[in-house]
Amino acid sequence: MGCGSVSALTGKCSLAYFGAVADVYRAIADATRRQILDLLVEREEMTLFEICTRLHVLGTGSSRQAVSQHLAVLEECDLVRVTRVGRTKVHRLNTEPLREIAQRWPTE
Repeated sequence: MGCGSVSALTGKCSLAYFGAVADVYRAIADATRRQILDLLVEREEMTLFEICTRLHVLGTGSSRQAVSQHLAVLEECDLVRVTRVGRTKVHRLNTEPLREIAQRWPTE
């Protein structure tokens, strides 16, 4: 992971506050989007219909359109990847953006 911007005062990388990483933080700030990610952890691939059904069972009163918009946000920051199977879009979790954030602050 490269450094997007280096502070002249500290010499530290300020990537966490700019660009793609900031988009990831914004995306996971929403509870419904976190629930969608949790669902994709439980089951590797899901259609929009399956996600909406599972969210409804969990008590999230989101419409199909709202879930679609949440998925679009997750796709934009590459937390969710989509493949087409015929006319159906299949959603999968991509954890790479989260790993990049975690690697920024090594534990040792």
